[in-house]
Amino acid sequence: MKKAIAVVLLVVGINFSAQAQEVKTISLEQTKGAFVQESLTLEEGTYVFEIANKNVGHDIGFVLAPKGKPEEAHHIKDAYVTKTVATNSKEKSKEVTLKKGEYIYFCPLNPTPEYTLIVK
Repeated sequence: MKKAIAVVLLVVGINFSAQAQEVKTISLEQTKGAFVQESLTLEEGTYVFEIANKNVGHDIGFVLAPKGKPEEAHHIKDAYVTKTVATNSKEKSKEVTLKKGEYIYFCPLNPTPEYTLIVK
């Protein structure tokens, strides 16, 4: 019986620590027609994207999608900022868990080129 309780506690402890994974914030800055950061390399994990509008002169947004799939149907919706980013302000996305692979990010409102995000 004691062994069974110990196994249950171990499993619960493993599940709790997996859920307590650290969420990292990635800060990106947009200027007129461009992101300042032209590429990113990250580890697998959970992220929040914080987007800053530096004197663009109108609202901006943020799109993250798998490489080669910029169409809206493939956008990672949780990576959208929770509201458009006004000039000289910042907004954040929801939490996004990224797995190994290649992604692109861009602004559909500014608009910007597509930039590369690699997850190792």
